[in-house]
Amino acid sequence: MTTTEAGRDDDAALGGIGDRIREERTRAGISQRELARRLGLSASMISQIESGHTLPSVATLWSIVTELDLSLDTVIRGEDARTGTTTEEPERGGPVVRAATRRSVQLDTGVRWEELSPGAEAGVDFVRAIYEVGGASTVDESLMRHSGREYGYVLSGTLGIQIGFRDYELGPGDSIAFDSTTPHRLYNKGDVPVEAVWFVAGRHEHDLG
Repeated sequence: MTTTEAGRDDDAALGGIGDRIREERTRAGISQRELARRLGLSASMISQIESGHTLPSVATLWSIVTELDLSLDTVIRGEDARTGTTTEEPERGGPVVRAATRRSVQLDTGVRWEELSPGAEAGVDFVRAIYEVGGASTVDESLMRHSGREYGYVLSGTLGIQIGFRDYELGPGDSIAFDSTTPHRLYNKGDVPVEAVWFVAGRHEHDLG
């Protein structure tokens, strides 16, 4: 795949995600202004994300899917995730996700998520996360929090993680598990991209308000 083709795929994925966020927000009977109020964002920001004009940060996308009680799969793949199927052959509806066909989303601040689960599972998110040099889970150095518990395994690069008032540095082969309700931030602490496998369980079990 050429760089131009990859760019077109990312643009299409971004527009599709915006469409699905709008569909799920509408399905929930929540206006853009109300969703923005609940998340502490501007209504124009929600509008720009839904129209595909703005990339959400990791923190913003987590906030949206948590508020709308969605899985990442539902946002990335829409109705395919709801029915547990994919549009790819020949393993439609099967348990395997092939590297060449897995869906992904590019987020703001240099973060990319690639889904590793073949379909939506309640309260579970399973992704391959890539943090580019300088990439982080929030636009500034603020911390994010949400329900659930996170498990991560670093494949390459150096990942910095702030959890509450403590800082951790993970290299290849290192892993971590922590309560997502504790304010936290993930960021690339090195000079090469970070690749990691990330799993979040029970994200919808508690309402943080």
